[in-house]
Amino acid sequence: MFDEMRQLVALWSDSSLEKNRADITRSNPLNKATRARVSDVLNRIFLPRFVDGPIENSWRLLAPLEHLGAAVSIVRPIYFWITALAEPLLYDFCCDFISKARDRGIRTIDIKEASGWVGSKGNDWSEVVTLKVTRAVLAALRDFGVLEGRVRKQAVTPQLPLASFAYITFCLVKSGAVIRNILFHSDWCLFSLRPGDVERFLLEAHQHRLLEYHVAGSILSLNFPVSTPEEYARVVLGR
Repeated sequence: MFDEMRQLVALWSDSSLEKNRADITRSNPLNKATRARVSDVLNRIFLPRFVDGPIENSWRLLAPLEHLGAAVSIVRPIYFWITALAEPLLYDFCCDFISKARDRGIRTIDIKEASGWVGSKGNDWSEVVTLKVTRAVLAALRDFGVLEGRVRKQAVTPQLPLASFAYITFCLVKSGAVIRNILFHSDWCLFSLRPGDVERFLLEAHQHRLLEYHVAGSILSLNFPVSTPEEYARVVLGR
């Protein structure tokens, strides 16, 4: 529900949860058939990911980009990152199942193998439910550009524009990531990035003045030209 989440992020505000919920349920910007369905989307998808997720109120990281009209290609990887953090099954499927398949030179995702992996996570789901969940995971990853193909899914290297990389790095640091370990941060596995790839991105971002990256021996320095998401959104978008 990528498009729906973008709409809600753009509309959410610093008002109370109750006011936000009431305003969106009343206005029904998602054009759902019933108010119950709007509430369902809020309670089961939006709130766990973008309000109460691992990064609390992560909608605040995305809203500046939406308000500035950032291109879909730039915001999609950032939504993917935040969604994966809030959905451990999605995160682990990328960083375990797909990563290992890539290491073996396998691009085509076998639905039976994928379903077996999902079933091994100890959820006590029936075979039918496990298959449905697996198909949902694959469809989500297709929508986020990690997989391609409607019937036979194939793994592709996720497209990560420099602006998206820089913004995710900014968010990681602001969320408490240790700068000296930034090259090895586990979240980069979502984009199939190894430490050398991350460093190349950092050097390119440095050249484009999106951040300052310096290395002296074992000392790594990483600084940003501004301190808030609102300001940095303008930096990465060149506004």
